[in-house]
Order: sequence, then structure tokens, then C-alpha cells
Amino acid sequence: MRNFIAEPILESISISAPIARCFALSSNIALVQRTLGMKLIDSGEPGGVTTGHIAANSRVVWRGWKFGLPIEHHTLVTAFEPPHPGSDGQLTAYFEDSQERGRFASYRHEHFLIQLGCKTELEDRIHFALPFGPLGRLAAKLLLEPYIRKQARQRLAMIKELAEGEGWRDWIEPPV
Repeated sequence: MRNFIAEPILESISISAPIARCFALSSNIALVQRTLGMKLIDSGEPGGVTTGHIAANSRVVWRGWKFGLPIEHHTLVTAFEPPHPGSDGQLTAYFEDSQERGRFASYRHEHFLIQLGCKTELEDRIHFALPFGPLGRLAAKLLLEPYIRKQARQRLAMIKELAEGEGWRDWIEPPV
């Protein structure tokens, strides 16, 4: 059975928009909330974010229901690199959010962005494991992989639609 820690779910999209705009949309907490369909909770912890954009060491607490179960997912932004020239001169950006507490045995979501000419490539890599050994691995394969893949595709499609049109102006301040 697939090991989603070693072999993450990969989803990517090409967007005809600058990397700064794509990064600002990707790191906007309200857009993430729109995709997840969960409530943002003010945990009172240092770095807690409930509005605006995430940054390095931001903490986000999500609460809701998934698969008929109550969920509380505590996220920490463990890496955050805004758009910058890479070693090859191309603009790149990266951020990573990881579960601090929640139902997963392990959860890490990597967000890669690279500007190629007038397009920005976004790639999500989602690494996760469930508790409960073989039963958890079976649930991951049958239930969570399709669900997580669908959410990632929806999020990327939403970012593309906003970034390529005028909708981005409702979510981020110009100029990007």
C-alpha cells in the first residue's frame, strides 16, 4: 500500500499571472478557508492567524466536520520563502504548513511556485499518514487520497481563476 509520507500527493497547475500575485493568493487564509470549508479559531497562541496572510511561524487552528467526525487541526507554517530569484535566476517561492496537533499521525503540505516567463507554475505536495497501522493506511488510500487530491485541485483552480482574471483584486492589494 502507498506510503503518502514518502510518495506524496502531487497536484500542479500553470497560471498566466506573476508569481507575486499567485503567492499572495496562495498564502491568503480566507482563500484556504474557502477550500477547506472549516472555521478559523483564534487559539490565542503566539503567531495565531485568523485573517490576512500567513507568514513564517504562523499558527492556524481549523475546526469543522469531515467524514462525519469533528476535526480540530492545528497548523504551523514551518517554512516561508516569498518570491525571490533562485540560483538559476528564476523567481521562486515556497512555503510549508505542518500539523502540530490533529487527527493525522503526520501531515505536511509543501507549496512550490516558480515563474517561467509570463506564467507561474504552482505545485502542491501533500505528505500524510493516519494512525491505526494497516487500517489507517487503507482509509488513507480509499478515503483521504481522493478527498485531499480533489481539495488540492479545487484550490489550485480557484487560484488560477482569480489570478488570471480580475478577482484577485478582491483578495490582495495591488500592485501584484
